[in-house]
Amino acid sequence: VWREKNILKPAPGKRRCNCRNEVYHKQIGPGMFQQMTEQVCEQCQNVKYEREGYFVTVDIEKGMQDGQEVVFYEDGEPIIDGEPGDLKFRIRTAPHDRFRREGNDLHTTVTITLVQALVGFDKTIKHLDDHLVEIGSKGITKPKEVRKFKGEGMPLHFSSKKGDLFVTYEVLFPTSLAEDQKAKIKSILG
Repeated sequence: VWREKNILKPAPGKRRCNCRNEVYHKQIGPGMFQQMTEQVCEQCQNVKYEREGYFVTVDIEKGMQDGQEVVFYEDGEPIIDGEPGDLKFRIRTAPHDRFRREGNDLHTTVTITLVQALVGFDKTIKHLDDHLVEIGSKGITKPKEVRKFKGEGMPLHFSSKKGDLFVTYEVLFPTSLAEDQKAKIKSILG
């Protein structure tokens, strides 16, 4: 990431800094004192801000969650008399066209035909890292059925474990059937 920030540089002249109020007592009569405050400032080298830019490398570790922060301590904007703030990068996960993340789990939807839903099917899907996951079935698959594939989700941050993959099956029904097709289906299923 290209980062630009103010850098403190020496400037000609002196400035008042480290200003503070000091309390002292002044005798105004025998046994009578008055408490006074006075602002005391030191004379310091003058400074000015100059804008400088540089590249910052932000390491996004596997399994980091949406909203998590990567912090560069004391790399924020400087102030003349004091510590600079921190520079924080907040992780925002871009949406994916096939997978949706919930915590460490992944969700996706797969469309199958009515025949596949009734007699079973062999199918694989390509994962985020391009490895293939077998999601076929030998039995009947109902519309909107959800199957869990353990350990096929997102990696956990600072762990070798993974979340799960949940596949929701959408069944593609035919738009129309001929009379002889209806008769055959009735004879088989009826």
